[in-house]
Amino acid sequence: MSFVETLAKEIAACRICADRFAATNTAHDPRPVVWFRSGARVIVSGQAPGMRVHQSGQPFTDPSGDRLRAWMGVDEATFYDLSRVAIVPMAFCFPGYDAKGSDLPPPKICAETWRAPLLAHLGDVPLTLLVGGHAQAWEFSDKMTVTDRVANWRSYAPHVFPLPHPSWRNTGWLKRNPWFNEELLPALRARVAEVLAT
Repeated sequence: MSFVETLAKEIAACRICADRFAATNTAHDPRPVVWFRSGARVIVSGQAPGMRVHQSGQPFTDPSGDRLRAWMGVDEATFYDLSRVAIVPMAFCFPGYDAKGSDLPPPKICAETWRAPLLAHLGDVPLTLLVGGHAQAWEFSDKMTVTDRVANWRSYAPHVFPLPHPSWRNTGWLKRNPWFNEELLPALRARVAEVLAT
């Protein structure tokens, strides 16, 4: 068994946030959603699973996933092919809802515990998608907004693409920033196709 396979089993068994999740409005048990293995060509680094993913046990099984796959220009079979795409969020478990029914942020202890050893052993992955503010804030020490960072995508490409979160809540953002669809997405799709073909 490889180190990455061993790490995947350890993450799947992780319960370090059990007390934290029990205290949320959802009062749920941890259920790490683990979706990676050595050799992947693309890392999708997002925020954390939502309730639907918590229930399904498979990442991005929600409308956000549909939008993200459309952005990438891939179908479900390609997206869920472990030999091609690794899903490495800032937290592997659904963080729960607050009293108003909003998603809680990913607990930092998850990334602090698992992220460095995992990324170190995934190997040379040619493309990383930093989806949303939490993933971008972890990666970069600058104080740029998500909008400014995504607008500056050419500075990070071709190895990294910062993206907004594909949530329906960002539909207005997409309308206000037509350059995202017109300029960034064609470049992203071309790069995804390129790295998956090699």
